[in-house]
Amino acid sequence: MKNFSHTDKSGKAKMVDVSSKEKTVRTAEASAEVHVSKKVFDKIKSNEIQKGDVLAVAKISGIQAAKKTSELIPLCHNIFISSIDVVLNLNEKKNTVEIKSLAKTIAQTGIEMEALTAVSISALTIYDMCKALDKSITIKEIKLLSKTGGKSGNFHHK
Repeated sequence: MKNFSHTDKSGKAKMVDVSSKEKTVRTAEASAEVHVSKKVFDKIKSNEIQKGDVLAVAKISGIQAAKKTSELIPLCHNIFISSIDVVLNLNEKKNTVEIKSLAKTIAQTGIEMEALTAVSISALTIYDMCKALDKSITIKEIKLLSKTGGKSGNFHHK
């Protein structure tokens, strides 16, 4: 069994020392889905949500959240983000807002947590902006789609 890098010999949490690692280009793509009622979907689509433009606010909140990832996740390194984009698409067949993020850095550690944080907070923002209409909104399928770079190599979700 592989040892966790975030624990010491006694099993206590610690931050990984990345000082000896070489800086390399790293990318990560993540996704999430927000399932809403037809009524809420139509209001998002026609930009009739009382709190404002749901898709624009969710995009900005995801970008902002990615930049604050190390403040939210205690053992996550504070890394320079070269690029972060959040794309939101409406899927009318499923009454779903599909969220994807793509993050890029040149660093000694990966950028997966920033990509995952971006889609997670975007999804929570959609919930917050629409909850007055329907509290049964469901956030699903938060996942890492891919990552490149680093010692562990590339990963693509199957």
